[in-house]
Amino acid sequence: MWVTRVSINNPVFATMVMVGIVVLGLFSYARLRVEQMPDVSLPFVDIETAYPGASPEVVESDVSKPIEYAVNTVSGVKRIYSNSREGRSQVFVEFRLGTEVTRAIQDARDKIALVRPNFPRDVKDPQVIRVEIEDNRPTISLAVLSPTVELRELTSLTDQTIVKAIENIPGVAQVIVNGRVTRQILIQIKPSALTSLGIGVDQVMTAVQNANQDVPAGRITRGHNDSIVRVEGKIKDPAQFSRIIVAQQGGGPVYLSQVADVIDGEKELDSISRINGRPSITIDIRKAQDANIIETGRGVREAIESLKARLPQDVEVRLVYSQADQVEASVAQVKATIVEGALLTVLIVFLFLHSWRSTIITGLTLPIAVIATFIALYAFGFTLNMMTLMALSLCIGLLIDDAIVVRENIVRHLGIGKTHLVAAREGTDEIGLAVMATTFAIVAVFVPIAFMKGIVGQFFFQFGLTVAVAVLVSLFVSFTLDPMLSSVWRDPAGSRFSRVPWLGRFMDRVEREVEWVHIVYGRLLEWAISDVKHRLYVPVIGVWAALRTRRRSALKPRWATISNRGIVLWTALLIFFGSFALLPLIGKEFSPQVDESFISLRLNTPVGTSLESTDGKVREVEAVLKQFPEIVLAMTTVGSWDGRNYARVNLRLTDRGTRARSQKDLERAIRQALRPIPGIELALGYDRPIWVNLLGPDPDTLKQFINEFAEKVAKVPGIADMEISEKALNPALSIRLNNDAAADLGISVQQVGATVRPLLAGETVSYWLGPDGQNYEVNVQLPREGRRLASDLGNLYISTNKRGPDGELRMVPLRQVAEIVETTSPQIIKRQDLQRRVALYANAEGRPSGNVGDDVKKIVDSTQLPPGYRFAIAGQQQDSAESVAALTAALGLAVIFIYLVLASQFASFTQPIAIMASLPFTLIGVLLALLLTGTTLNIFSMIGFVMLMGLVTKNAILLVDFANRSRRGGAALHDALLTAGQVRLRPILMTTAAMIFGMLPLALGLGESGETQAPMGRAIIGGVITSTLLTLVVVPVIYTYLDRLTEWRKARRSRHAAASARAGAPAHGD
Repeated sequence: MWVTRVSINNPVFATMVMVGIVVLGLFSYARLRVEQMPDVSLPFVDIETAYPGASPEVVESDVSKPIEYAVNTVSGVKRIYSNSREGRSQVFVEFRLGTEVTRAIQDARDKIALVRPNFPRDVKDPQVIRVEIEDNRPTISLAVLSPTVELRELTSLTDQTIVKAIENIPGVAQVIVNGRVTRQILIQIKPSALTSLGIGVDQVMTAVQNANQDVPAGRITRGHNDSIVRVEGKIKDPAQFSRIIVAQQGGGPVYLSQVADVIDGEKELDSISRINGRPSITIDIRKAQDANIIETGRGVREAIESLKARLPQDVEVRLVYSQADQVEASVAQVKATIVEGALLTVLIVFLFLHSWRSTIITGLTLPIAVIATFIALYAFGFTLNMMTLMALSLCIGLLIDDAIVVRENIVRHLGIGKTHLVAAREGTDEIGLAVMATTFAIVAVFVPIAFMKGIVGQFFFQFGLTVAVAVLVSLFVSFTLDPMLSSVWRDPAGSRFSRVPWLGRFMDRVEREVEWVHIVYGRLLEWAISDVKHRLYVPVIGVWAALRTRRRSALKPRWATISNRGIVLWTALLIFFGSFALLPLIGKEFSPQVDESFISLRLNTPVGTSLESTDGKVREVEAVLKQFPEIVLAMTTVGSWDGRNYARVNLRLTDRGTRARSQKDLERAIRQALRPIPGIELALGYDRPIWVNLLGPDPDTLKQFINEFAEKVAKVPGIADMEISEKALNPALSIRLNNDAAADLGISVQQVGATVRPLLAGETVSYWLGPDGQNYEVNVQLPREGRRLASDLGNLYISTNKRGPDGELRMVPLRQVAEIVETTSPQIIKRQDLQRRVALYANAEGRPSGNVGDDVKKIVDSTQLPPGYRFAIAGQQQDSAESVAALTAALGLAVIFIYLVLASQFASFTQPIAIMASLPFTLIGVLLALLLTGTTLNIFSMIGFVMLMGLVTKNAILLVDFANRSRRGGAALHDALLTAGQVRLRPILMTTAAMIFGMLPLALGLGESGETQAPMGRAIIGGVITSTLLTLVVVPVIYTYLDRLTEWRKARRSRHAAASARAGAPAHGD
């Protein structure tokens, strides 16, 4: 090959090329960003709209539905989800992959702007933002606590100092504070006083707003100077609010203190936070979608350190949880895996070649190929993430394969007496095309993986291209540096291990073992390809004769003959088809569960439970959790956007290396320990793998069917933490206006709402600027004891347009113009694709989630629904189905591309069939490896199986290529196959052992996130072992069948040609 000749003839030039590649690679490596996963553009948009005081039904009809119908016309919309809660609408839009998110957001804003004028007056402006759907959990969680400082002061420190410092960190998108105890100026209305004085709530609110403000009055010019004039009305002391005049009656003022109590107090709690039982303020930080998680984590840590100098000494900001730390540990672990695999691979080379020089020459391919790959990663805009690093770790055994084959062939040529220069040139030329074919076959597998469809394809894009680039670089190094070094760096003539005789003795023993394998394999191969016939007594073989002759007498046992080749072929087929019997014994899931030393508990009490009552139940949970020594920290948050009856307890565990129980075992134990606590529903994790939606028009029918469905699902083995979104209804009061009476008094629905809402829900009418420079809410509301009973609501007075004898506007109690009815209201209304939706969520316990999901899918398929109603499976089950479809397509393309490469290489349509016959035999090894190691069939083990399509063809290519060369040299078929087996056995054993040991650290799955990588490594090791064992025997046998088929076709064409020639020849004498 010309590139080999150039390298051998110009060793300094070849060396400088490699040095240049290494320098560029290290330069690129230093500039590569590190992150958890590839930067995938996920086209999701979240539309948040606040509607204070509105019920979920009102939010749905007045806000959520109009927004849904508006954005549904935006180009590229795939799905629309919405959640309508009390006072808040959330519409979630998923666009098709490939949609330009920036433009989609702008289109959504434009469509919403068209319907915004139709919203009720109190609806706030919708917030349209791009969201990240990698994980529901926060990126980083912090806690602010102190043994001496009260929570109110801690809240002020958090809002004014800590949050502001965190929000300025690059990459931080959202900061959520829980457990706030916020100062608030409370104006607690006295309804009886308002009634007796004939003053409406609106008058009070207007008076406070007007009094507590500074009004600009322009400017005056004095000489050459301008002075700004303002009217100062801002209240300096909370006590001064009592002196605000709200009305004039009887010639005198009515002060706020006469109709309300002014309290410098605290805002009603909407959440409670604790760390290990100590009251605290907790902060959840979420990174921006395009932000680097590790850089964001470092920025937060630096901010925490800088805050220590600005905060009181007894105030602690504690890092509770950080995904960034886990990602850093995972990346470091994968890097260590790459190094460990490389060392083991080089050790295998040394054991087979018995030469330090050969080991170094071959081993140099590894670092050069890996470092050179960094150039491509940097040029493509990739990052160092779990996908690219996993690709490199999987490549370790692959990258050295080409160098092993080339060096081994060069050593073989040296052994037959050639000089180093000739051996390097001719040895590389002889094996060159076969090595190219093996490399291109691998590339043919990984390119389809890189271009898989769907979200999975987006994540594996960098994975596939990284492997393809790495193996192409290794091919280049194997054709340049290896032969060049082989030609100039010669082994010594004497004993290689004279200084370490024990090592020499060990190497001699290894060589004897390899020679023994050669002898055994030679005998096995000679037996396998021979045509020796064996008679078999087959009881049922007469069936065919009976069917053909239509005679019952023919239906009797027969003797049959079968050759050694037939025995090998049928045995291989039986092994292949028998491997499918292992499938039911192997669990299935989308992705393996990772031991992150972190458990999240989600708790909820019955609908309508107060925050205080929910907190009481959570304290019971905290007490039970103290019995687990593996828990080092518990962060509790009671109350959330989901409601006051929800809570979450996040548990940080001791390091996985110091625990006797795994995270999965602890989850099972915690679930069992908390089960006796009455009045709570428990779910572990942020996202549950079992998720089924039920869509339809009627809420009552949906509720009926989802409850019936849930009863069936609850009986599925392995179901845990099952929950349906359709909860018991919240108790509610409905104010139904008497239209005639209200119209007579000039009372409108809007007026009733404007009067009742601030009294019950409270309304911020102004802000008071405290001495600390912080603005605090001035809130108008009834005292808590005045909003407990329905009768309290009926006693509220409403202003009318009628005047009394004194000329003042009359006020009437609400019960006079409206009926107050006790009713119910849903806690949340879910919708999907413009329809009502209810959902069922569940975890899996004791069984893989994929198997549990399959059982749930069977229930879905067997459930009959009326027209207009349908199930929609979501979550991991949907992801798994999409992944299997994408991988199946990638597998099909890989097989086609491999055939194209092999047919081009061997200039034959039939010989690639012999080589590709080794592909099915990977299945038995994969399934056995998964079964023996207790590994599930998941996205990573399936990727490993697809990868094997390219790996296992390498051995078959080496065999077939050498057999073809021998036959072109005049050898008979039988002798060519025997020689090919003997000559190529050593490089096949070397490359197989290198692949196995290179994968071993990955397959062990030790360290952070090892559970993710292990299935791929185990699948590859199992497939490589069985396919190698079967390839060495089965491929030569199939080669003989195909060769005879080819000879038969040639003979047939010859006979046809001869017959045609005779038919066309002129008769004698013509």
